[in-house]
Amino acid sequence: MTIDSVRGAPDTPELAEPELVQLLTPEGERVEHPDYPLDLSAEEVRDLYRDLVIVRRLDLESVALTRQGELGLWASLLGQEAAQIGSGRALSENDMVFPTYREHGVAWCRGVDQLKLLSMFRGVTHGGWDPADHNFHLYTVVIGSQTLHATGYAMGVQRDGVLGTPSAAATIAYFGDGATSQGDVNESFVFASVFNAPIVFFCQNNQWAISEPLERQSRIPLYRRAQGYGFPGIRVDGNDVFACLAVTRKALENARTGQGPTLIEAFTYRMGAHTTTDDPTRYRLKAEEEAWKLKDPIERVKAYLVRNEFADAAFFQKIEDEAKQAARELREGCLSMPDPKPLSAFEHVYAEPHPLMTEEQEQFAAYLASFEEEAAR
Repeated sequence: MTIDSVRGAPDTPELAEPELVQLLTPEGERVEHPDYPLDLSAEEVRDLYRDLVIVRRLDLESVALTRQGELGLWASLLGQEAAQIGSGRALSENDMVFPTYREHGVAWCRGVDQLKLLSMFRGVTHGGWDPADHNFHLYTVVIGSQTLHATGYAMGVQRDGVLGTPSAAATIAYFGDGATSQGDVNESFVFASVFNAPIVFFCQNNQWAISEPLERQSRIPLYRRAQGYGFPGIRVDGNDVFACLAVTRKALENARTGQGPTLIEAFTYRMGAHTTTDDPTRYRLKAEEEAWKLKDPIERVKAYLVRNEFADAAFFQKIEDEAKQAARELREGCLSMPDPKPLSAFEHVYAEPHPLMTEEQEQFAAYLASFEEEAAR
């Protein structure tokens, strides 16, 4: 028996080319899908374009701030704007979001102040916003752990007895392709499946788990893993904002009406580095990046608007100017953030006073005071 006969040869039906849900081609041509109808007005398409452009510009400004020493780290979303804006605009007011550390576009859709995101990477806060304010939880740096939090929250929603009612809510958990190799993600799949939890697992497959390529994460397309757990999986063109909107909207509606979980694999590409501490030129080819530039999520929406005469040069210039202004305000806000007081590191660690924490705080306060005493001599 050969290794291929055990694993399954590449040309077997199980490993055949997966279906990709696409509603807008890279050339900006609208196509239909029988399972995911989408009717958007010209104004709605222009709004999506605005989201995409502004979010990219804010992201690029954040990268620049990091390079200039104003942020400690930044995880760029470059290339993944359609996956985030499409899924983010599919959410209802009651839905709850559990992000990783890269969902700046989803945060934008939920109304989270972008400066709140930067404050964490600048090191002036531990979180910076109340999840209940926008139904958007704090960023999670631990890979995959938020999927268990999201599943538990979804099971709580289920027990509230609101599914199928006007006040029904779904939960959506974002994670990357590398996180699918984590035990937390697979455990959340088990719980979500057996309890039929109202959750959407949204995997942004940007094909690189830092420097590890997708083929080292899975022998099959990621969305097919859902079948083994007993719930639907769909692969969507992650650079197509229309398709991401339609597929996520349907999955969320299924969750809200008690039809259980769905795994969405948004097949996209991380155009930049994993974070600003990473150098992707060490492990991938420039030609690969150039090929994906032809599938740019913003350019295909722009082509659609031009092709259908839904927007003119004045509109595009207006959006560009708005994006530049948003970037200027982001930079000014970042640079004006006050440094936190040293002792604030001990605040909000525990809900109630903790003896050990109190002791450590007193020791640190004495240490700081010693500098003042020395300076006064």
